[in-house]
Amino acid sequence: MTALSTTPLSFPVPAAPSVWPASAVAAPGGDVSVGGVSLTELAGRYGTPAYVVDEAEVRARAAAWRRALPDAEVVYAAKAFLCRAMVDWMEEEGLGLDVCSAGELELAASRGFPADRIVLHGNAKSPHDLRTALRLGVGRIVIDSECEIARLAAHVPGPEAQQVMVRVLPGIEAGGHRKIRTGAEGQKFGLSIAEGDAEDAVARILGQPRLELTGLHTHLGSQIASPEPYTRAVRRVIAFMARIRDRYGITLPELDLGGGFAAAQLPGDPAPAPAAYGRRIHDALVRACAEFDLPRPRLTVEPGRSIVAAAGVALYRVLSVKRTGGRVFAAVDGGMSDNPRPALYGARYTVRMVGRSADAPMRATSVVGRHCEAGDVLAESVELPEDLRPGDVLAVPASGAYQVSMASGYNLTGRPPVVAVAGGRSRLLMRREAFEDHLGRDVGL
Repeated sequence: MTALSTTPLSFPVPAAPSVWPASAVAAPGGDVSVGGVSLTELAGRYGTPAYVVDEAEVRARAAAWRRALPDAEVVYAAKAFLCRAMVDWMEEEGLGLDVCSAGELELAASRGFPADRIVLHGNAKSPHDLRTALRLGVGRIVIDSECEIARLAAHVPGPEAQQVMVRVLPGIEAGGHRKIRTGAEGQKFGLSIAEGDAEDAVARILGQPRLELTGLHTHLGSQIASPEPYTRAVRRVIAFMARIRDRYGITLPELDLGGGFAAAQLPGDPAPAPAAYGRRIHDALVRACAEFDLPRPRLTVEPGRSIVAAAGVALYRVLSVKRTGGRVFAAVDGGMSDNPRPALYGARYTVRMVGRSADAPMRATSVVGRHCEAGDVLAESVELPEDLRPGDVLAVPASGAYQVSMASGYNLTGRPPVVAVAGGRSRLLMRREAFEDHLGRDVGL
């Protein structure tokens, strides 16, 4: 596919933070291009629903995190979206990988990603997850419960000890929705500092010669739109590191603050630049280490959504338009099977029609999916042309994170393809899931 030959017009998106890739421009006839490629052409070539990922946007945002914390290790949270191309992009941009399963590990290994730059997470790692991590030589494994300690130690082949970190709960509630807040007390992740569970885990690890405790890990939640919770977490975790030093005589060399940095979903949403987070986190770390007389540990951060969310655009085709009860519903050919986030925790999106000009007035329209669920709503009350009709293409920006990775096989509709755009050309990263893929798994003859 070649680049648009038309001259791009000014594109009415907010300055910063934007929900669109920086390359997004409007073109005559109501079209929009991303990475120099027409979204209307992409919908025609690859079908809908489909996901478009701007490679340059991904790389630029990864590089911004490297610049924001030049002395830290930046590790991409693969759960946001992972495919072989993403593994390659992260390696080329100098980032590590944060993975949560044997499957994500194996995918990284299939591209030759350096295992020592991989961190394995998970509150309930299976024996298969742990065996795979040890076989591949993963750099660090994050201990999330005391049950994991002996289980992991028993499988370390030796002679080298496996490097591990302890995920601690600093007792800080932060995040865009209660279902994605993971740093407070009383939930399934991590070990409490306040209740003594984290210190018990540290003591047990120190008694395991096949495990090497390199540091502490914490993750506060997702869609955290202020640096302030991170600065509080830094002080609490550094204070705990000082307690470990005083009690056990060891100074831990690493601190992993996790991710959760916000990405704008709607125009005007707060989403500080990586540099804003970086300055505050660095300053907090310097102050806390001075206060507790600790050498500064090597810092790790794990951005995922903030790297890939704005790089992705979802494309749908309108199947029906229904006006009832004073409301307008535009039903599209996707839904909660390719984006469950609105149904799970109320994620909101903006929507734009592409592919034709419309002189009709705008009207509040609910974009709904094709599944037999009242909660299958992709975007509630967004402004779309009143003459919207079947066949129109709708583009949903800020769709790069936690959509493809959370997609399901509901109603056997098949997960959408993922298409990368760069330099006026497109290429398929992940093909559309076909009925034959489902049939191949169904062996109950």
